[in-house]
Amino acid sequence: MNTPKQTKSTKLNLLNLKNVSIRTFWITSISFFMCFFAWFGIVPFMPDVVKDLGLTPDQKWNSIILAVSGTVFARLLIGKLCDKYGPRKCYTWLLVLGAIPVILCGLVQTPLQFLICRLFIGFIGASFVITQVHTSLMFAPNIVGTANATSAGWGNLGGGANRLGMPLIAAAVVSFGVADAEAWRYSMVVAGIICFLMGIVYHFFTQDTPEGNLSELRATGKTIETKKDQVDFLTVLKDYRIWILFVVYAASFGIELTVYGTMDDYLQNTFQLERLTAGNIVLSFALMNIFARTLGGFFGDKFGKLKGLRGRVLFLSFILTLQGVMLVTFSSATSIVIGIVFLILFSLSVQMAEGATFSVVPFINKKAIGSVSGIVGAGGNVGAFLAAILLKSKSAVAEKAAIAANQGLGEDVINSAQAAASSAAVSQGYLMIGCIVIITGVVALTIRFSKEDEKVADTELKQSLGTLASVNS
Repeated sequence: MNTPKQTKSTKLNLLNLKNVSIRTFWITSISFFMCFFAWFGIVPFMPDVVKDLGLTPDQKWNSIILAVSGTVFARLLIGKLCDKYGPRKCYTWLLVLGAIPVILCGLVQTPLQFLICRLFIGFIGASFVITQVHTSLMFAPNIVGTANATSAGWGNLGGGANRLGMPLIAAAVVSFGVADAEAWRYSMVVAGIICFLMGIVYHFFTQDTPEGNLSELRATGKTIETKKDQVDFLTVLKDYRIWILFVVYAASFGIELTVYGTMDDYLQNTFQLERLTAGNIVLSFALMNIFARTLGGFFGDKFGKLKGLRGRVLFLSFILTLQGVMLVTFSSATSIVIGIVFLILFSLSVQMAEGATFSVVPFINKKAIGSVSGIVGAGGNVGAFLAAILLKSKSAVAEKAAIAANQGLGEDVINSAQAAASSAAVSQGYLMIGCIVIITGVVALTIRFSKEDEKVADTELKQSLGTLASVNS
């Protein structure tokens, strides 16, 4: 009995696990979730780590910077590797090798060992790029934006779910007699083992494309790839559209990371909320990734059907500009109710902008999807780094000035002045970032596609819609 030939899926039917595209979607999304879960897994335990290892404030912040910095380089590299070896092999090795520093993080004894582990743990943040490459290869043009956005959004949940999941793992190991002070170590080991096991699952239960693995297709001559078809990495780097999308993703995902990373303190200092309340608010917005990013990809696909590739760009520009407006408005809010409303709108629009970005990426250069995805994905971490530097520098200067101006007036007065100064500085930072995002939204309109690109995309879209119609009939 012959197995029917598999083609790119034209529907995101999540229950059809017999379909290789859907099965790969689930496995890549879960793998991405676990990578982000492990990447930020140490965050809930930082007070314990600081106490256990005797970290200085500088060492604490350096560990955060190292984790983000490692991801930038890993994302740039992994995209090119995906083009050469395929996403299946790349994800398998990333999960297996990435599990090592996660496990070792639970065994460290000195601050230096901890910093080294944080640097290499950051490499698993490149999982985002492989996820986007794999879903791009598995889904047809009519649904690829939605598939990319959904897998990315559900994977991103790992970065927020660890706030609940890692303490639960810690509580579980404590119930077996492990001391509270050592629980964070066992939790990291558990997270690393899960990543390792996902690497094994990825190897045996996925394939590079619906037709098969790239190595096998190349060996049997079933691909039409020739030397002429291969794109040099330097050629990819010369495409201005990639760098605009690099900045766009820096202005969306990068800003989301930074805003959520600073929002707990901002809500406490500005609206006098309790730490637990502020933390739960920020966590709830992170959980919007369940649907918000998918909406960005969905509308990107819809505009693509209506206006072609230009339509995808128009929607991206609109939603990114709207994101900037929401952040600017939030920065000036003095009422907690108004602040929460515009924070919700910001969260919705920023995640939709991320989804819309990767509804455009698969059409920039089909012969180098991995390289393009890697460069654009790295933009997110660069944006987060630069925005964090801006906010921290403004806040640090303002807080030091407030402390100096209130010396001798009592601890309560100094703390209050410090909180007010931090709030004002971060508010100004949000305003500046929001304006930069608005400008980026306008610049996104300069992304252009040739008539030939539009024609090819229109033909592929009609073919995928025709396939979808035949399946539904």
